[in-house]
Amino acid sequence: MRCKWVNEKNILYVKYHDEEWGIESHDDKYLFEMLLLESFQAGLSWECVLNKREDFRVSFDNFDYKKIALYDENKINELMSNPKIIRNRLKIKSTIKNANIFIDIQKEFGSFDKYIWSFSNNKVIKNENDIFNTTSSLSDKVSKDLKKRGMSFVGSTIIYSYLQAIGIINDHELKCSFR
Repeated sequence: MRCKWVNEKNILYVKYHDEEWGIESHDDKYLFEMLLLESFQAGLSWECVLNKREDFRVSFDNFDYKKIALYDENKINELMSNPKIIRNRLKIKSTIKNANIFIDIQKEFGSFDKYIWSFSNNKVIKNENDIFNTTSSLSDKVSKDLKKRGMSFVGSTIIYSYLQAIGIINDHELKCSFR
């Protein structure tokens, strides 16, 4: 049994739920990929972003934050003309800025993983109820810190989804067999 929100007709969504969502990750490359994707989700559905994930992967150099940090106006225009991704200039520019800040955080903490997991004292927060949350005191705290560092499209709701995606928050429903 899966969480009720999974569209079981969409194999990408099923696979994401079963193999990624809520599973602890400590890989900086994956942590950046999910931060990029979650930031593009703002105002849209996760399913929409997930359906475009492979096009994002190709368009954004396999989510290589070091390459993304160097994108210029020509690359922004190229991305804006790509109908396979979400074409939002503010989100694209934000991704470039966020990649640079991601690298700064890595330098400061040794890895982005050490930084992000420090907020939960390196522990998974496993919710023990089926209440659907969209923010928490943890997502508020992480969002505030990322914004203070200069990141954008990292509001508390986006960060809550991000923390779920990378496994810091395990919000699988109580009856979900992937809990």
